[in-house]
Amino acid sequence: MKKVFTRTRGLTEKPFHYCPGCTHGVIHRLVAEVLEEMNLLDRAIGVAPVGCSVFAYEYFNCDMFQAAHGRAPAVATGIKRVHPDAAVFTYQGDGDLAAIGTGEIVHAAARGEKITVIFVNNAIYGMTGGQMAPTTLPGMETTTSPFGRNTETQGFPVRVAEMLSTLDGAAYIARATVINPRYIMQAKKAIRKAFETQMAGKGFTLVEVLSTCPTNWGMTPIEATKWLEEKMIPYYPLGEFKTPAEVK
Repeated sequence: MKKVFTRTRGLTEKPFHYCPGCTHGVIHRLVAEVLEEMNLLDRAIGVAPVGCSVFAYEYFNCDMFQAAHGRAPAVATGIKRVHPDAAVFTYQGDGDLAAIGTGEIVHAAARGEKITVIFVNNAIYGMTGGQMAPTTLPGMETTTSPFGRNTETQGFPVRVAEMLSTLDGAAYIARATVINPRYIMQAKKAIRKAFETQMAGKGFTLVEVLSTCPTNWGMTPIEATKWLEEKMIPYYPLGEFKTPAEVK
């Protein structure tokens, strides 16, 4: 009998703890598949964040570190400089990366650190109760913006991919999502290109992945998927924002 599907060796056997409808599990699998297909598992080193994916070290079947909140790029920088042949990646949410970790991510990109960042953007703080995040959309209701985000007093969302793509040290910057099979294939292609760019020594790479958060959005998984496509993608357009010619 022909085998058409198998579990990637890049993930452990431990069941995910994520809420139903959350796409962290899909993103985990894509990263793991890419590392396996590129024969990088034996020299991959990941850095787990603080947030919903704080236990990522229990799921990726490679060496993992745990960083303090927002400091994953700094930890990854140290690892990559000590082990330049390793495939070093961070896995971070929007609260971790775009709030307390803003300085870390900007300067890691500006320095051209040869690491790959998987940035999961669900427009809200997930683990700590659904507060407004730097990525929360205008008018979006959260526990700390119960009447909707007011841009007059709370400012505008941060478009991380666009911002980092302006820095000379950034080599590959893209945004994707995983809410249907077509988008999943596009996301995997972007993640692979990010690791290829890193391993070619071109510079800093980041893939932003738009994700659902049905629990804190107060929606069913189907409703959350529709909301992401109708509301988030127009504000956070998908695509590549910076890519070296050699890996196009």
